[in-house]
Amino acid sequence: MSESTDIADPLALEEQVCFALSVAARGVVAVYRPLLDPMGLTHPQYLVMLALWERSPRTLRDLGESLALDPGTLSPLVKRLEVNGLITRERDRDDERALAVTLTAKGRRLRTQALKVPGKIVARLGLPISELERMHGVLTTVIAASSPQR
Repeated sequence: MSESTDIADPLALEEQVCFALSVAARGVVAVYRPLLDPMGLTHPQYLVMLALWERSPRTLRDLGESLALDPGTLSPLVKRLEVNGLITRERDRDDERALAVTLTAKGRRLRTQALKVPGKIVARLGLPISELERMHGVLTTVIAASSPQR
């Protein structure tokens, strides 16, 4: 918000972008839960799997950069996926310092189930694809504007 605003109370909760984003994020993650539970995934684990379905193997560092997650947040997610038999972690052959994360056959097969998720989410939200695409564009702009690298 700019300092020159016509809002009666610039600190009103319902006027805060951070509040709207926070509530929307919790709501959308809740919509995913019943679809991901049968797959044995939490929403953060689903995001890791999406990145690995795009490209596997990936270094832990590359995965963290793609997901905008620090190692302290990403490591437990990856460990849990390994315990569940969806990925393996091993030293990268090209760089012994790097940890390579690779999908297992079970992890690759889970993608077939996951293909149904986006359509079900769109149907559940009940918003036109064009509106979701516009929202994605706006959120991507917000992410870039709030990025620490800015």
